[in-house]
Amino acid sequence: MAFDVHRHWQKVSELLQNNTPFAVITMIDVRGSAPQIPGAKAVVTADGIVDGTVGGGRVEARAIAQAIDMLEAANGRSCQFVTWNLQTDIGMTCGGEVKFFFELYLCNDWKISLFGAGHIAQALVPILLQMNCRVTWIDQRQDWLDRLPEHPKLTKICRQVLKDEVHRLDPRSFFVLMTQGHANDLPVLAEALQTIQPPYIGVLGSLQKAKVVRRDLKEMGVSDEKIASFFCPMGLPMGNNTPPEVAISVLSQLIQERDRLGIIEQKTKLF
Repeated sequence: MAFDVHRHWQKVSELLQNNTPFAVITMIDVRGSAPQIPGAKAVVTADGIVDGTVGGGRVEARAIAQAIDMLEAANGRSCQFVTWNLQTDIGMTCGGEVKFFFELYLCNDWKISLFGAGHIAQALVPILLQMNCRVTWIDQRQDWLDRLPEHPKLTKICRQVLKDEVHRLDPRSFFVLMTQGHANDLPVLAEALQTIQPPYIGVLGSLQKAKVVRRDLKEMGVSDEKIASFFCPMGLPMGNNTPPEVAISVLSQLIQERDRLGIIEQKTKLF
């Protein structure tokens, strides 16, 4: 079967948009007899092969099993090169060997649930969409959500009662609260702290707002431990109060906490 490059990239694009982990197997080289040619590709998910072929039979079955094992291990290793002897490694009677390259696309474990579509969010979201993350963006104003174009990594939700959306969100996501004010932030914050306890919660505001927020949570019966678990003011102490610089301050803290929690395994060491 000839390799169909257009169909291959369509399938890869579909899996990426659906946030489905997958592996691409590429036949690099072959010595002896094999039912495919170098450059042949197959796409494999946890359910098995979904597109292409690297030869069929025992060779392909072994390659699929290897890809699924790598997906299940998900230990941060993103690629692997193997050379298999068809007789000793695969159990075939014919001689020769095959070389495969496995690439893992685990999609993204870093998810951000952002409440509020104001000026700072308008500056923050486009930067986030350039990174390896997925953003769920919630606000009461559809026209503000519509100010930014649609994007495969962006989900927009218009909801009048913002806290009602909390239980529908991934509890492993980072919660970023920058709504129109304390009256909107507090119910979302209390709901998140008392029901799902995300790995990160940040609330935009001043030191004075932080005192009010924590006082109100205390009056609502939230424990001291949970009250101490979120960031308010959110962001690193740098820059001025313009929306772009506040957005960069917030983003810097999100990256800092992402790396501290080890959400993305592979990280470049700059020093």
